[in-house]
Amino acid sequence: MELFDKVIDKLKELGIQYQLVEHEPALTTEQADSFIEGIEGVRTKTMFLTNKKKKNFYLLIMDDSKRLDMNRFAEIVEEKKMKMASEDSLFEKMALPAGVVSPFGLLNNEDHDIQVFFDKEIVDEKRMSFHPNTNEKTIFVATPDLFKFIEAIGYQTNVIEI
Repeated sequence: MELFDKVIDKLKELGIQYQLVEHEPALTTEQADSFIEGIEGVRTKTMFLTNKKKKNFYLLIMDDSKRLDMNRFAEIVEEKKMKMASEDSLFEKMALPAGVVSPFGLLNNEDHDIQVFFDKEIVDEKRMSFHPNTNEKTIFVATPDLFKFIEAIGYQTNVIEI
């Protein structure tokens, strides 16, 4: 729970309000959604991506019902080819296992070498939901507060149309 505590401590330090839902481990986005049914906030998916040479890393946050056009994203970030980063890269960069990727994992990125992107479609939503570095909880946070959190820990947020 150490990684989860780090998230809560940072949110409190920044004065960010949140709603926390505890549940059994969620292994899929469908399962995660079932645990938070009826609670206001866009359901997100966060993808950890890399270029072909595994030199550049990207965190892309979008509505969990939307499919990613990998070629379009590669074009936006000016890469020739993009792919999902490996579980090893995810653990190395954010100390997270697969299935737990979220912007809160940026707290664990000592190199500060991950670029953060949001799909324009969700940035006007009031609240977003994420796993707070554990798949046994879901946290809801106001969208402006999420941006505040990301910027407070030293990352720039990029809004793109994907």
